[in-house]
Amino acid sequence: MKIQILLRWFSLTFPIFIFFISQITQSQATQQQQQPIFNNLTIHSFINKTLQWKSHLIKFQGSQLKLSTPTLLASVCCFIAAIVSSAGGIGGGGLFIPILTIVAGLDLKTASSFSAFMVTGGSIANVMYNLRTESDELGRQRKALVDYDLALLSEPCMLLGANVGVVCNHVFPEWLITILFVVFLVWSTLKTCRNGVRYWKMELEKHKESEKLETGADINDLEEPLVGMEGKENSGFPWKKLLILVTVWFSFFIVYLLRGNSYGQGIMPMKPCGLGYWALSLLQIPLAIGFTAGILYHKERVTYQGRGVNKLIFPLMALMAGGLGGVFGIGGGMIISPLLLQVGVAPEVTAATCSFMVFFSSTMSAFQYLLLGMEQIGTALVFSLICFVASLLGLLVVQKSIKEFGRASLIVFSVGIVMALSAVLMTSFGGLDVWDDYISGSYMGFKLPC
Repeated sequence: MKIQILLRWFSLTFPIFIFFISQITQSQATQQQQQPIFNNLTIHSFINKTLQWKSHLIKFQGSQLKLSTPTLLASVCCFIAAIVSSAGGIGGGGLFIPILTIVAGLDLKTASSFSAFMVTGGSIANVMYNLRTESDELGRQRKALVDYDLALLSEPCMLLGANVGVVCNHVFPEWLITILFVVFLVWSTLKTCRNGVRYWKMELEKHKESEKLETGADINDLEEPLVGMEGKENSGFPWKKLLILVTVWFSFFIVYLLRGNSYGQGIMPMKPCGLGYWALSLLQIPLAIGFTAGILYHKERVTYQGRGVNKLIFPLMALMAGGLGGVFGIGGGMIISPLLLQVGVAPEVTAATCSFMVFFSSTMSAFQYLLLGMEQIGTALVFSLICFVASLLGLLVVQKSIKEFGRASLIVFSVGIVMALSAVLMTSFGGLDVWDDYISGSYMGFKLPC
C-alpha cells in the first residue's frame, strides 16, 4: 500500500520536476546566448562607439556650422556656460571648446576660433560692467574693482607666455598635454574650493559679529561684501595706465601682424617657419621684459590682506598662466584666477582684474583668426553676442546676490565650478583623442614646432 502511494506521488511530482529542470536549462541556454552581447558592452566598445558618433557628427557639420538641433543645443549650453564663467571673471574657453566640439560637432580648429570670439564677447561685458563708476547714497565713489597695477604687471608676460604655449602645443604630444591639463586643473580646483571655504568661514564670522551690533551700526557698511575688497578709491579714470596697456597690446599685435603663422600666412611674404618668423617670435621676449621692467621700476610696494607681496610674483604667474593657456588652447583667465586668490587678492578684485586681462588676450586671438582668413565670421559674431548677453546676465545676478547676502565667496565657488566642469569635459575630450590616436597607430611622440 505504501509502495503504491509512493509510486503515485512519484508519478505526480516527476513531471513537475522535469518541467522545472527544462525551464532552468532553457534559462541557462538563454543566458549563454545573451552573454556575448553583454561581453561586447565593455569600456573598449563604449569608447569606440563614442568615437564613431563623434566622427559622424564632425562629418555632418564639418567646418560649417549649420542650423540644426545640435547647433541650438550648443547655443543653450554656451549661454549657460557664459553665465557661470562671467561671475568669476574667467573667459570660459575651457567650457566653450568641448561644447562646440562634442555637442555641435565642429572640428577643433573651428571651435577654437569660435571660442576666441565668444570669450571676447563675454570679456567686453565684464569690462563694461566693471569700469562703470558708481556712488553710494552719500555721494561717495565706491572702490575700483579692477586693479590696473596688477594688470600692468601681468599683461606683457601673459601675452608672451601665450605665444610660447602655442609653440609647445605644436611640439608636445596629445597625451602629455592631456595629463598636464588634468594635473593642473585638479590642483587648481582643489585650491579654489579651499579658498572658497576659507572666505565663506570668514564671511560667516563677520556676519555673526554684525548681528551682535546694536542700532549704532552703519547700515551702509553692512551692505558691503563681508570679505573686504582690496580695491582703491576712484580718484578719476586711470587713463595713463590704460594707455600703457593699449600700447603693450599694440606692440605685440604688430609683431603678430608682421610674423603671421608658421605657414607663412601674414600681411607680408615670409618663408614658412624661416629665419624672419623666428626672429619676430623671439622679439617678443625683450618686448615683454622691457615693458615689465619699466612697470616694476615705477610700481610701489604691493600689499594684499595687510601683508606685502613680492612684485615679481605677478609677472611670473602671468607667464605661467599664458603659457599653460596656450598649451591647452584656452584663455589664461581660468588659470591665473586661482593663483591670484592664493596670493590673497580679494574675490571681487580677482574677478574684475582677470576679466580685464582676458579682454586683451582674447581680442588678440580673435584678430589673429581674422587676419588668417577665418570663415563663418557672422556665425562667430552671433555666438559672441550670445555670450555677451549671458555674461551681463550672470554679472547682474551674482552682484545682486553679493549685495543682498554679503558673500563675495560666491565668485570663488563659481570659478571652482567652471574649473571642475572644464576638467571633466576637456580631459574626457582629450582622452578620446589620445585613444583614437593609439588604436589608429598614429605617431604619439614629440613633434617639431614647424
